[in-house]
Amino acid sequence: MEIILFGIARDIVGKSSLDLSSYNEKPHSVGELIHLLNDAYPDFNKLSSLAVAVNGEYASLEAQIGQKDEIAIIPPVSGG
Repeated sequence: MEIILFGIARDIVGKSSLDLSSYNEKPHSVGELIHLLNDAYPDFNKLSSLAVAVNGEYASLEAQIGQKDEIAIIPPVSGG
């Protein structure tokens, strides 16, 4: 399972993608994925909001994810 990271999420992890194929416990929902990221990278807890897209569409925390899904983590964006 590969997770694509954008913005500050990429900065927190230190790379633009994460491969979860080697993890023993793989997340089955967006909520489980967020929990895994919060545990592995505590700075994720500091983000005020976080959007997750599964196969190009925004997904709720309850949305199911599979090994072949394209998952993107999209942090809040600020600008001027």
